[in-house]
Amino acid sequence: MSSLFNINFEDSPSTHFLSSVRLRARTYELQESNVLLKLTVVKTVGFGDQVNKADSYQPIVDYIDAQFEAYLEEELKVIRSLFSYHDTRIHVCLYFISPTGRSLKTIDLLTMRSLDSKVNIIPVIGKADSISKTDLQEFKKKIMSELVSNGIRIYQFPTDDETVSEINTITNGYLPFAVVGSMEKVKIGNKMVRARQYPWGIVKVENESHCDTIKLRRMLCTNMEDLKEKTRAYYELYRRCRLEKLGCRDISPENKPVSLQEVIEAKRLEFCLEMERKEEEIEQRFVQKVNEKAAMLEEAEQQVLTKFERLTLMHQEEELKLGEKKKLLEDEIAQFIEKKAITVSIQSQVPVSTPVVSLKTQGLQKMSKTLGVNSSLLLNLWRNAEV
Repeated sequence: MSSLFNINFEDSPSTHFLSSVRLRARTYELQESNVLLKLTVVKTVGFGDQVNKADSYQPIVDYIDAQFEAYLEEELKVIRSLFSYHDTRIHVCLYFISPTGRSLKTIDLLTMRSLDSKVNIIPVIGKADSISKTDLQEFKKKIMSELVSNGIRIYQFPTDDETVSEINTITNGYLPFAVVGSMEKVKIGNKMVRARQYPWGIVKVENESHCDTIKLRRMLCTNMEDLKEKTRAYYELYRRCRLEKLGCRDISPENKPVSLQEVIEAKRLEFCLEMERKEEEIEQRFVQKVNEKAAMLEEAEQQVLTKFERLTLMHQEEELKLGEKKKLLEDEIAQFIEKKAITVSIQSQVPVSTPVVSLKTQGLQKMSKTLGVNSSLLLNLWRNAEV
């Protein structure tokens, strides 16, 4: 770009490790003689650097559509100022092709096929000094053949204007342009020229026998208005599709002209009906959910009541069982107390009679030994005698 406009555009180098393609736009104000030009350069940072390149072109397409949409919004305003509006629509796309000498990459074909209906594409072979002239000519033919076979439309310089017909016809034969860029100046003879210096020689940027940079610059300047006209055609196509999606029509189904007011009124009525339908649908869905929730709560309440009644019966049964056990324990306590009282009364009488019984028992045992009679028998006879 610096070589094309002969101005050093200061720009920081871009990284090649981005996860997706990003577009970076910078606007410059250039002046040559009395002509003031506002130039916007949009760089596709990270294009082709990802492992998965399937959707690398999508951010570029979205950016171009966004510029069309911004212009359409300005155009549809009640109070608009298109004269002072900064037009950011893309008028030309310089698509750089690697000088491999083989063929176009798949990503190149996919990208140009996606862009050819939205922007003027001019294919450019970058770093053309890295390939021989013979291989370069063959590479150009192969590129044009692949573009035609894949149905990709690139920008052709117009030949219908007699003033530029001849030069444009010749220049179309140079497509794609093979360019070399450099801002370094090398002294050749008595002149300082912009060139790239190698051990084997010097490549002059502004020498048409070395590269096509000057041809590209000349054709962009000569056909600038045509590029703008083609961009307007692409914009009109976008505008028509966009308004048709919004429901705008120039002719009714009865093939009658439709005014914008009728279209807006019909669209408003359609929108109101749609809103009413959605509101009714939402209300029905809400009522249905409320009924379902009420049924669930009622079922849960019934389950709680059933569980409460079951627990109440279980509690009453447990109370009866505990009552019976309590009564049994009270009876056993009463019996125990009665037995204890009897035992205490017996124990209170035992110490007085025990010595007499023991003495009697000892005496009877001695007597039974003397007489040779059983002591038990003597004891029974003794008790009967006492009675």
